[in-house]
Amino acid sequence: MMKKRLMTLASLTLSLCFLLSGCSGSKSAGTEPAGTGTVQQAEAVSDENTEEAQVPSTAMEPAASGAQTETTAPEETGTTAETVSAAAETTVPEDTTIRSILTNEEIDPELKNQRPLAVMYPINYEAQPQYGLNKVDVFYEMIEEGNMSRQMGIIQDWQGLDMIGNIRSTRSYFVLEAMRYDPIMIHFGGPIDWLKPVTDREDLDNLNGVGGVLGGDYGAYFRVNNGKAMEHTAYTSAEYIRNACALAGYKLEIRPEYYEERQFYFNAPDDRNTLEQYEDSIPATNIDMSGAFPVTQSSLVYNPEDHKYYKYLYGEPQCDAVTGEQMAFDNVIIQEAKFKYVGNHGYVDLDTISRGRNAYVLTEGRCVPAHWWRKDVHKHTTYYYKDKTRIHLNTGKTMIFIIRDHLDTFALDGVSYSTQGEPLTPAY
Repeated sequence: MMKKRLMTLASLTLSLCFLLSGCSGSKSAGTEPAGTGTVQQAEAVSDENTEEAQVPSTAMEPAASGAQTETTAPEETGTTAETVSAAAETTVPEDTTIRSILTNEEIDPELKNQRPLAVMYPINYEAQPQYGLNKVDVFYEMIEEGNMSRQMGIIQDWQGLDMIGNIRSTRSYFVLEAMRYDPIMIHFGGPIDWLKPVTDREDLDNLNGVGGVLGGDYGAYFRVNNGKAMEHTAYTSAEYIRNACALAGYKLEIRPEYYEERQFYFNAPDDRNTLEQYEDSIPATNIDMSGAFPVTQSSLVYNPEDHKYYKYLYGEPQCDAVTGEQMAFDNVIIQEAKFKYVGNHGYVDLDTISRGRNAYVLTEGRCVPAHWWRKDVHKHTTYYYKDKTRIHLNTGKTMIFIIRDHLDTFALDGVSYSTQGEPLTPAY
């Protein structure tokens, strides 16, 4: 919220507001870093994010996107009516920029209150490439059974998409993670025993392609004869989703009771956080997740020219089926979670609502060890440093890997790290 300071001029009170102020596509250069983001990192995690966390007396308030700098009011002088009028004419107009809570990028005002989609994408080699990936704002990968993983895309600007998918089944922990965004869940079934308690929730709106006890499809899907196995032929579109939501009685606008206007903490768009202010941050330009996802061998490579991490799957660029654009992210998060096996088919259950677990935040070609906490299904996840200050992301898209603690490994610039013990402990 904009901070204001009153200035008295010749018995007239004038309020002045100041504003701070592989793939076919080529990689365009981005904006050069404007700073280290040190000020933004000094914001301590509040009690809503850690019970014992207290704001240090020396902590500085963050200059997040759109934040205001408080200025000292000038002393009173013998100001005339003419100078008061001139001062009023120089008042900076209010900033009406609408920014996405998912990326901090400027968006069309009509998108501000639109519910996003949470789309379940298969990760099988034969299912690539897929439609709608170019519109994904936050992308997840989590393990399923048999060492196979699946991906979920959170899409805010979906109304113009003529084809989305192909679509596959979901798992309970994907849904519980997605519910922080109050989305419309797009999936094609799932294991009934472990998913039904979640799909039965009144606060979840889901379009289930197979119908039945996990929820209706309401005509949301269509099949495409793409020469692939049947499980890779289910698709949807913006028009189909709109019509299905009308039949199901689902709102397309966010529901305030299930919605939080903060999803991530961002630096200001013109202030790149380099992570160099953290004493234990390390270079991280190549991210190899094959120790957590041995089948897909997901990885990302950092391009310093445009400050983005480019996504690879099975050693090949992961691209959108329409544009041919390779998926790229400004931020990458590796998040350890407690897990257990359930049922007789090796199903995995991941705990995405927890506290104190290890995490790793990567941006601008560096990585800093962190911790994470999320206290409720409708709350965001906070990533914070060991001194309990929040870690701010850079404006742009985010890739999140949720992996199994005390089991999975990953590699940064050729060095393998274990999820056992302290953060960034080399796996020997």
